[in-house]
Amino acid sequence: MEVSKKAPMELDEGKKQFIESWGKLGINWGTNKTMGQVHALLLMSPEPMCTDQIMDQLEISRGNASTNCRTLMDWGLVHKKFKKGERKEYYIAEKDVITIFKSVIYQRKKKELDPMIKVLKDIKGVEGCCNESNEFCKVVSELYQFSTSADKALVNLIESDSKLLFGTLLRFMGR
Repeated sequence: MEVSKKAPMELDEGKKQFIESWGKLGINWGTNKTMGQVHALLLMSPEPMCTDQIMDQLEISRGNASTNCRTLMDWGLVHKKFKKGERKEYYIAEKDVITIFKSVIYQRKKKELDPMIKVLKDIKGVEGCCNESNEFCKVVSELYQFSTSADKALVNLIESDSKLLFGTLLRFMGR
């Protein structure tokens, strides 16, 4: 039986697939698809790109490109780069995988965990005087304890040494 060999993928097709997949991943990070696509495009670009180049390659509006670049800069995933003699703003992605990982964790924590901890802290003062309120207080207290422990663990992860974190992740993944 003859095994057919898959032809190597062309660069443009690989880039297209990566941008599309990273855009979908961005949705899981709590962003929009276009922000993920802008990040993917900048991530694989060897040179800084201006807004016009981002617009052309992703077929998006100037406002969409600018807004997503600003948000990516707020996240620490993209940096502005100035070119001598150019008036245009250029952007380049953070290339360090651990820094990207930490930035995403920090943003998810800020957006999801921090507000939940605040709500749990506010409602854990409910007084128990019946079976239902006692159960409510018990569950809220356990969730609060777990959430604050998770928060401390994430802060430690974000603030940890990158080399140590990378080694720990590789061991955790069984490599």
